[in-house]
Amino acid sequence: MDDQKLTPQVIKDELDRYVIGQDDAKRAVAVALRNRWRRLNIKDKLLREDIIPKNILMLGPTGCGKTEIARKLAKLTQSPFIKVEATKFTEVGYVGRDVEQIIRDLIEVAINLEKKIIKEKYISVAYENAEEIILNALLGENPTSETKEKFRAMLRNNELNDKEVEIAIDQKNNPFQSMDIPGMPGAQLGMMNINDIFGKGVKNKQKTKIKIGDAYDPIIQEEIEKIAEKQNVVQLAIKKVQESGIVFIDEIDKIATSSERRGGDVSREGVQRDLLPLIEGTTVSTKYGSIETNHILFIASGAFHQSKPGDLLPELQGRLPVRVRLNGLTMSDLIKILKETDNSLIKQYKALFETENIHLTFNDDAIERIAELTEKINQDVENIGARRLQTMFEKILEEVSFMANVDDLKEVTITSEWVDKSLGNEIVTKDDQKFIL
Repeated sequence: MDDQKLTPQVIKDELDRYVIGQDDAKRAVAVALRNRWRRLNIKDKLLREDIIPKNILMLGPTGCGKTEIARKLAKLTQSPFIKVEATKFTEVGYVGRDVEQIIRDLIEVAINLEKKIIKEKYISVAYENAEEIILNALLGENPTSETKEKFRAMLRNNELNDKEVEIAIDQKNNPFQSMDIPGMPGAQLGMMNINDIFGKGVKNKQKTKIKIGDAYDPIIQEEIEKIAEKQNVVQLAIKKVQESGIVFIDEIDKIATSSERRGGDVSREGVQRDLLPLIEGTTVSTKYGSIETNHILFIASGAFHQSKPGDLLPELQGRLPVRVRLNGLTMSDLIKILKETDNSLIKQYKALFETENIHLTFNDDAIERIAELTEKINQDVENIGARRLQTMFEKILEEVSFMANVDDLKEVTITSEWVDKSLGNEIVTKDDQKFIL
């Protein structure tokens, strides 16, 4: 969709298709996104550069739609998006992940996104190029046009798939053995690192005997890479990250430090201080060049059960000026999630079972019972919101899934009795709930 047409109301309407309720949060992200478009259309360059994103802090329990809102927002606008957990990072000087890695990962996402767009746009061109490469390998130099067209027809009819040809293809397998880096468990030095050191990297292209049917994919991939390089994908990706990147920082409440316990939480406060310049606006060095974070939209979220937003560093609070609270999901919300959202769990499971020629139906009483039990277990044990629905569905449909291609099943109707029978005693006691649901 054209960005100009993405008004706040249009954005909210799109989010309504996937997330039930949470209107305040959806309005906030819709306005933030529209402000980004407005900024890019300001003619005064100096003024445009001074307008910074109104970053957002979402407060609400697990499973109420925080991540889904951010993710769908990014997908709607084809913006580079990355979700990180604040607890995965440690203060500079400690062994752990550096917060600047967020931006390095975001640029990788952006490059892959741009390559995907290019592939969708130029796939027919890449296929035609691959066809020519295979024909040249098959027929040699200077075949007659009649011969070439004859073999082209045979290729397109898959008559030559088993015939081997010798073609020069980039070797995707790393020719160097990966080595563990001392003092950094899990980190490895291999081709990627060597490529980074030498800029464009080491080309390892050599002639390989391959069946024609297997040759198309690697050749097409190589042709896409060539087109991507011509289109200057890296620069396009950097621009997109800087102008429309979205970073979702989850569990930010877990690095908040209250005055009573601040002394034992040096690392938590350190992570906040490391995040601060990233959100304020800084320049991060990557293997693709420097990336400015000034206009990246940061959305932070947390449940804030044991802490409050005021426990975050004042400077960090100031860089998250838009604050929205999301509500826990009620039984009514859960019913709507199952019945009204696009790509709901019910639609997903119906599609899965249709691959086995099984028609799956959920009665209204079954949906209501699932929602009722989900709400009850969330209240009694631990509130994980809509995520508990997945556990419920797996348990309810376990037997059907296991016997799908054994029994002669054609029609399966899920009722409230079916739900209760499938869950059995697992919903009776809190101990069972804790460990099973």
